[in-house]
Amino acid sequence: MSEVAKKKTAEVVKIDQSIFEVDAGLGNSEVDSEVLSIPFLKTNLSNTIQEENRGSLKGDLYNTVDGQIYDGKKGILVIPCHFQRRWIQWSPIDDDQRAPIAIFEKASDCPPTERLKKDEKDNKDYLLDGSGHYVEETHQHYVLICKDDGTLDAVMIAMKSTSLKASRNWNALIKTRRFPKSDGTSFNPPRFSHIYRLNTVMQSNGTMSYAVWNAKLEKQVSNINAYNEAKMFQQSIQKGEVEVKHEQEEQASKPKPQPQPQTQTKVEEEPLQKDIPF
Repeated sequence: MSEVAKKKTAEVVKIDQSIFEVDAGLGNSEVDSEVLSIPFLKTNLSNTIQEENRGSLKGDLYNTVDGQIYDGKKGILVIPCHFQRRWIQWSPIDDDQRAPIAIFEKASDCPPTERLKKDEKDNKDYLLDGSGHYVEETHQHYVLICKDDGTLDAVMIAMKSTSLKASRNWNALIKTRRFPKSDGTSFNPPRFSHIYRLNTVMQSNGTMSYAVWNAKLEKQVSNINAYNEAKMFQQSIQKGEVEVKHEQEEQASKPKPQPQPQTQTKVEEEPLQKDIPF
C-alpha cells in the first residue's frame, strides 16, 4: 500500500456537533425516572480514601455518579433550583439496609420518636418501638453546578444534622431577596435567579471534627441559557420527573482533635463578581 493510501485510510473526519442536535435524544426513549436517578453531591466524611471518592480529602465534595472531586475549602458555584424538606426513616447504621425505610413529607406523618444522645457522635430521633430505626430531618437542595468549561451539572445536596443551620440560613438569604416593581412594591425573584458559592467549613466538638456546608451569594445569573436550563430543571422536579435515591452514609471515623479554633457557619453576601460566565 502506498503512503498516500495509508494516509487516506487513517484520516479521520472531524464531526460537526450540530449533528448531535439533529439526533437529540435518540437511544434514550426508555430511560425514565425508574432507571435514572439524579447524582448526589456529598462531602467526604472521613480521612480515609473510599472507593467512591478516591483521592478526596476530608471536607472535599464529590459527585456520586461521575466521581468528580471538588476542593471543599474553595467550594463550587451553583444555581439553586428547587428545595424540599423531608423526614427520612433509617435502619440502624450497622445493618446491611442502605436504602431508607420510609420518606415522609411532613413531620406529623412520622412515627413517634424520642431524642437519645447515646454518645458524642449520636444525637438522633429514635422510634419508640425498639427497632433501632431513627428519623432524620433532611433538606434537599437541587442545584446546577456551574463548571469552569461553561457547562452545568444537575445534582442534589442533602443537608442534615449539623448542616441544617446552614441550610436554613441559605434558604433565608434566597427567600428574603427582593427586587423592586414598577408600582413601588417588591417581589421575591425565583430561586434560580442567582449564583451562590458552596463550600465546607471544618468544625469540632470535643475530639470530633466534621465538615458543614457554607453558602454565600456570588452574583445574579446573567446567561439566559443557564437561567432557562435552571427553570426547566425546577419544573421537572416539581412534576415528579426527577428520581432521588437516598443511601445511608457510613459513620465517619473519629479523627484527631483539631488545634485551630472553631469556625462559625453562616451565610453572608460578598461583592458580586463579574468574571463568571453565567
